[in-house]
Amino acid sequence: MAAKTMRKAEELVEKAMKGNDASHDAWHVWRVRDLALSIAREEGLSSNSDSMEIVELAALLHDIGDYKYIRDPSEEKLVENFLDEEGIEETKKTKILTIIKGMGFKDELAGVALCESLPEFGVVQDADRLDAIGAIGIARCFTFGGSRNRVLHDPEIKPRTELTKEQYIKKEEQTTINHFHEKLLKLKKLMKTEAGRRRAEKRHKFMEEYLKEFYEEWDGST
Repeated sequence: MAAKTMRKAEELVEKAMKGNDASHDAWHVWRVRDLALSIAREEGLSSNSDSMEIVELAALLHDIGDYKYIRDPSEEKLVENFLDEEGIEETKKTKILTIIKGMGFKDELAGVALCESLPEFGVVQDADRLDAIGAIGIARCFTFGGSRNRVLHDPEIKPRTELTKEQYIKKEEQTTINHFHEKLLKLKKLMKTEAGRRRAEKRHKFMEEYLKEFYEEWDGST
């Protein structure tokens, strides 16, 4: 696969994600790509050039046509059309699309354990989830909440403990802080790779410390 295809994928990311808030912009994609390639190397995939290409393209294209930002139904087909135009062979294309389709937390909640047999899937999903936790994850969480005019915190609104896929997608009357409890603090245990688990430990701990400080300041105790 030519470097030209990767450059075109980067151009598609910049075009398709232009106008998104900073929680889901091109910088998020570049970070996920870098993390995914790093994890893939640690997981021993670098000896297989096909695997590395699948990881890089899936990481680059994973948020195009995201249901949270979709402005036009045709955007759902952008990735598939791009892979066809670039002449990506069918097996590789199927793997990339399968990875992208199975990435979401909403699908994990519905018990859809898509493509567990694909080692590239765990690599890309872990990279995306790592960008949702730690210092960057905190910044992205409040950026997204602000973009939707969500309340920072309301002690009267408790986090939902058992979330269905439909409830997660609807995001009915929720606070930004509750998103930590409903999703972000659960991600460490959902990592699929050893390299992902190692990285998640530090990021998870940072979020726990942040929340402790947040609640103390909210109550005026510090």
